[in-house]
Amino acid sequence: MIGPNKQKMLRLFALHEFIRDHFTKSDWIKVAYLTDSLDLIEDHPRLLRSLDFKDDDYEGNSLQVLSKLINESNSNLYEIERFVEAKKVSMNRQAQQAPEFISTVQSVAPERVITFAPDVFRIPDKPVESNVLSVMMPFESKFSGTYRSIRNVCDKLRIDCKRADDIWNNSILIQDVFDLIFTSKAVITDFTDRNPNVFYETGVAHTLGKLVIPITQSVNDIPFDLRHHRALTYLSNTEGLLKLEQDLEKKLLQVFR
Repeated sequence: MIGPNKQKMLRLFALHEFIRDHFTKSDWIKVAYLTDSLDLIEDHPRLLRSLDFKDDDYEGNSLQVLSKLINESNSNLYEIERFVEAKKVSMNRQAQQAPEFISTVQSVAPERVITFAPDVFRIPDKPVESNVLSVMMPFESKFSGTYRSIRNVCDKLRIDCKRADDIWNNSILIQDVFDLIFTSKAVITDFTDRNPNVFYETGVAHTLGKLVIPITQSVNDIPFDLRHHRALTYLSNTEGLLKLEQDLEKKLLQVFR
């Protein structure tokens, strides 16, 4: 006959096996609220971090936290078991449905897919707009003329031009920039003065497979590895901005034809 302690241990191991293979960060936070143990889970030095980066010590970290939760209260064991059972039902329901393939470029699911971690951004529930151009540039007054020229061209070609607000004062809204880039057909990035936010946004755009149109007042501001992308150079005076409009119109006619 199996004693109560051994039964509890077997239930712990069964839970841990599932949690190790299927739990997300969100699942851990939900369990934290169900068991009133938010401090234990969020303040653990390695649990969520090792999950994010798929580190080898995640298995041990998850078992350690799970053991502590269950040893603190028998009710915690029941709460976690109920949560796990509900998650299993949800997973089975999803498995019966055709998986959704999301891409900003490809229409057919590739044979090989790379999963990146940690999951900094959420995939927006929005379509890619075939007539949207997003603009990434420093939010300084000296770039007002540049943006006005870009808008002039877009208005002429009837392209929907969008520019993110200055989200860098509030990191929560970085998701807004990701959404804007995700839904755009092409992205203009102004490398003038080597603004780090523009570099970051350019990386996001390239990762999403977007057509990036670099512009700059100095070709030396473009990172060396990106100079094979033909940039539109311009001067910030009246004649220079007029030339930018002419060059940009030719480029956008090719992209949005």
